[in-house]
Amino acid sequence: MHTNIIHSMAKNIVIIPTYNEIENIETIIQAVFSLSTSFHVLIVDDNSPDQTAKKVRELQEIFPTQLFLELRTKKAGLGTAYVHGFKWALSQGYDYIFEMDADFSHNPNDLEKLLHACENGADLAIGSRYSNGVNVVNWPLSRVLLSYFASVYVRMITGMKIADATAGFKCYKRQVLETINLDKIKFVGYAFQIEMKYRAFVNNFKIVEVPIIFTDRTKGQSKMSGGIIREAVVGVIMLRFRKIFNRL
Repeated sequence: MHTNIIHSMAKNIVIIPTYNEIENIETIIQAVFSLSTSFHVLIVDDNSPDQTAKKVRELQEIFPTQLFLELRTKKAGLGTAYVHGFKWALSQGYDYIFEMDADFSHNPNDLEKLLHACENGADLAIGSRYSNGVNVVNWPLSRVLLSYFASVYVRMITGMKIADATAGFKCYKRQVLETINLDKIKFVGYAFQIEMKYRAFVNNFKIVEVPIIFTDRTKGQSKMSGGIIREAVVGVIMLRFRKIFNRL
């Protein structure tokens, strides 16, 4: 069976959502494939006008069994891109499913640290900027403070003991994604990252933070916006209320 063929070759898949990442896409893919541990890569591209998907297709000629592309018709948000990727990865039988940005803010070398954490008891390993001081490079102070206090706020509302609640660099054991009802995921921006951690938390999965150094992108455009921040602030309260009233 097709899925078993893939499964026997690699148990790790890194999902990278892209929108206009032509400047980063080739180097990030090459960086993942140059690691000593075997990782497959799934690019979920939202029909980038800058031809990101075309570049991925060219690279698929070089890495036909390791590199996969799911092309969506339009820009529909980070959360839905990841949910799309999660469903694809589960259907293909992967054991460890990773979230990573395309822009090198997440160091591909840290994938092995996250994998190691999950192989040693964690159900969800988070590449954490704040579990060991503040490890952020190239961000203006305002952005660091916003992100840091967002995590403090999330801890207060949800009760999760997570230093970096908005982190987007993660490794899930497949059981976590099988348990969470992916069709019920409501949020698309940073609130999506909080929601996924919260759903893992309320299902009593073991969450471990792995200290990483986060370096802001040097190429391409940030996707951060005021709407994304607002969604996160309101979303956290909504999640907590849903949990209280058993509507999660």
